[in-house]
Amino acid sequence: MSKTHILIVDDDSAIRFGVREYLSAVGHRVTEADSCASAHEAFRAGQPDLVLVDYVLPDGNAINLLKVLRALDKDVPVIVLTGHGSIDLAVQAIKEGAEYFLTKPLDMSSIQVVIERALEHRRHRRQVQGDQARRARRALNPFLGRTSGIRELEEQACRVAGSDVTVLILGETGAGKGVLAQWIHNAGPRAEEPWVDLNCAGLAKDLLESELFGYEKGAFTGAAARKTGLVEAAHRGTMFLDEVGDMDLSVQPKLLKVIEEQRFRRLGEVRERMVDVRFITATHQNLLQLAEAKQFRHDLLYRINVMTLTVPSLRDRREDIPILAADILRGLAGDMPGAQPALSPEAEQALVAYDWPGNVRELRNVLERAVLLSGKQQIRPDVLGLVPRPAAAAAPVAGQSLHTLQLQEITRTLKEEGGHVERAAQRLGIPRSTLYQKIRKYGLASPDGGSDVPTADPSKPAEEPSGQNPDDAPRGPRGRHSVPR
Repeated sequence: MSKTHILIVDDDSAIRFGVREYLSAVGHRVTEADSCASAHEAFRAGQPDLVLVDYVLPDGNAINLLKVLRALDKDVPVIVLTGHGSIDLAVQAIKEGAEYFLTKPLDMSSIQVVIERALEHRRHRRQVQGDQARRARRALNPFLGRTSGIRELEEQACRVAGSDVTVLILGETGAGKGVLAQWIHNAGPRAEEPWVDLNCAGLAKDLLESELFGYEKGAFTGAAARKTGLVEAAHRGTMFLDEVGDMDLSVQPKLLKVIEEQRFRRLGEVRERMVDVRFITATHQNLLQLAEAKQFRHDLLYRINVMTLTVPSLRDRREDIPILAADILRGLAGDMPGAQPALSPEAEQALVAYDWPGNVRELRNVLERAVLLSGKQQIRPDVLGLVPRPAAAAAPVAGQSLHTLQLQEITRTLKEEGGHVERAAQRLGIPRSTLYQKIRKYGLASPDGGSDVPTADPSKPAEEPSGQNPDDAPRGPRGRHSVPR
């Protein structure tokens, strides 16, 4: 690793000599200059990592030189030295971009500490810039595609991005809820502030509460030191709570208080703390059903869904699959040197025909594996590893009632069993008499053509039954094991 290059600018040769000898002894490479002009020339020729400059120079001062050097490299740390220090002078130097302002006489060990700090700050700035550039290159666009559902989602997201309203994002697992939440943060007024996310699924009450709100030393057994919570870390930024439907009921009132009043208490603390946080939440569950089942608070539900966005599943936007696949493959090509990923027409057709229960996340995983297996060859269908899943009940859609979901499941099962009630009841895991009651309740009936397949429209349920015992229902010629007419 090359030595750190330091430029010393001072018209006093004795000072330059002393500083040069010390810095060279501790492992730095040193270049000297005695004026603004020679410093400018040496900077252009050598591109130093740090500049030590005396305030008073024969052809100007450190402020003049600082402006010139910052124009050449805005990230180079500059430390100003002076024998006539004042607060006003120090403030002016710092405003112009000086890293530190030191007064003479110089303590060389102190200068070494300041130099190391300035270089560390520079490394950190460059690392942050690099991370930001990588994130920008790899940032996922949640609106890739041409389908009406994704265009409508983009329009709604653009409306809420510039505000501070609480947003609830609905969608299946892997559909891109987290990507959309991050996009809203990056497109809004808090983009330069912290982005903090937490997945609530699987976290026990105590762990979730301490993660969110932090705790004081001694708040509980094992709390050996104070811990800052994620809500506090998100101050002035955005807090994203994924799978909020899995949040423990006992923690929900505290979350409601933070969202409504922007106040909270650490565990074991008496005084309240104020924060300024925007909340975005997401879930694949039907929160209204959870609220009706008393597994989610109604007041919290009303507070988090000021604006609700629904991310469509991948199988509902098959037209977009080739577009998404091409974008993912472009990213993989940059991450896997030597790979030249491209889909064959047959592979593209296979992607479009697949149901994608894992949505965009599954698509990315499939393509990443396919690129590794294909190398420089065109991706063929056999390397995709797409295994058709057995038919399953449709996943609950946000906003569907329990009544509708029951009707859909009963209708599907009866149809698959050819209208045979006993077999359908066994598959559904309910008594035969209960299934008869449901059949009458939802107005299911077999057609006149003799088939036992129910024909009722699931979207138009019949009126509630009068309460008659299902075993008292009149029996047709098919007996009690067939769908009643």
